[in-house]
Amino acid sequence: MGNPYGDIELDAQGMRALAHPVRLAILTRLQQRGPSTATGLSEHVGASPSVASWHLRHLAKHGLVRDAEQQRSGRERWWEAAARGIRFVADDEASRSAYRALRAVIESAEGDLVGEWERDVEPHLEQEWAHVAGRANTTVLVTPAEAAEIESAIEQVLAPYVLRKDSPDDTPEGTRTVRILRYTMPEAAGTP
Repeated sequence: MGNPYGDIELDAQGMRALAHPVRLAILTRLQQRGPSTATGLSEHVGASPSVASWHLRHLAKHGLVRDAEQQRSGRERWWEAAARGIRFVADDEASRSAYRALRAVIESAEGDLVGEWERDVEPHLEQEWAHVAGRANTTVLVTPAEAAEIESAIEQVLAPYVLRKDSPDDTPEGTRTVRILRYTMPEAAGTP
């Protein structure tokens, strides 16, 4: 399916390592806000600086975070996310089990994204943004290979906008962060 964003591809061990609320919160914070120290992260991830430091070292063992050398100052150790995102390689039962555990932690951490957006953001959107907001629920009849092709095509369409974050000077005026949620949910075999 490709990896047009340069995301880290996690195997079962990596997924298990990330399937902890504090580790997920640390990685998310570093991806969204940039480099930080364990002390700087602690107030945002619900852990003491020493616990945050322990989780950072655990994430580093799996290649999810690394030292942010440009931020070093004295004794402080700065960390950064190793990539903007993560992908899951779930090609056997152990990996699928690890993915389900990680997915549960992610969904718990995210809460009700759609409900919160509908309550807190949507009523205040300007008309031009309200016009492009919305929901789609499309059912298609495809093979597994065709479903993979669809996902790859969507990734290719989104890639220039995802990668735009790397070049903020080239970003057109009037841009905003937009979250696009996608679920691919095949029916069970034998479903009429």
